[in-house]
Amino acid sequence: MSPTAPKEPAHLSTYRGIRALILSGDLVPGEPVTIQGLTDRLGAGMTPVREAIRRLTSEGALIFHGNRRVTVPVLTLPQVDELIFARLALEPELARRAADRITGAEIDALEMVDAGIDAAMRAGDTRSYMIRNHRFHMQLYAPAGTEVIAPIVEALWLRSAPALRVMCARFGTQNLPDMHVAALAALRAGDPEAVAEAIRHDILQGMDNVRNLIREAMQHSALGA
Repeated sequence: MSPTAPKEPAHLSTYRGIRALILSGDLVPGEPVTIQGLTDRLGAGMTPVREAIRRLTSEGALIFHGNRRVTVPVLTLPQVDELIFARLALEPELARRAADRITGAEIDALEMVDAGIDAAMRAGDTRSYMIRNHRFHMQLYAPAGTEVIAPIVEALWLRSAPALRVMCARFGTQNLPDMHVAALAALRAGDPEAVAEAIRHDILQGMDNVRNLIREAMQHSALGA
């Protein structure tokens, strides 16, 4: 008999479950998050859910309000600008470092993930697009082997994902530019600088659309005031 892997602790699996809901955009900006709601949704216990909410709040992925309400953050323009600044400072560098170390097999795996992204875009499947797009970036950055930067980037994605899901729903997945093809071609060519530049453009295109959506919402709010 082959040995079985030890069961993941409940608090960790619950944290991962809620985190996945945020990264996929299943939890949208401004949505209230309750212990009971997540308990029902994940089939988890109240204590692990409470611990996971506390951890995600400390990471900025959820917002705790003074009346004990917890919600998914609604980004402001200054916050979007900070996220763009931070992501552009870190992710192209991770891509550059990864390009120096990545193997042919790892590039093959990335191409398979990107094929799934293309299928999701053609189908208009926003949720699948979000999940696979996150997977593509994390798999691309993994060969860089960074222990400090990678968790920071993950936290930035947690802050960005709900707004990106709204952006995808607004513009449609079929109209989203795909810079992954350029990144993959640069990986095959062994050109780290071109990989970094493709990721830079990928970040800018998505986050600029988020910025435009927030501007639109602000203008509509001002007109309705």
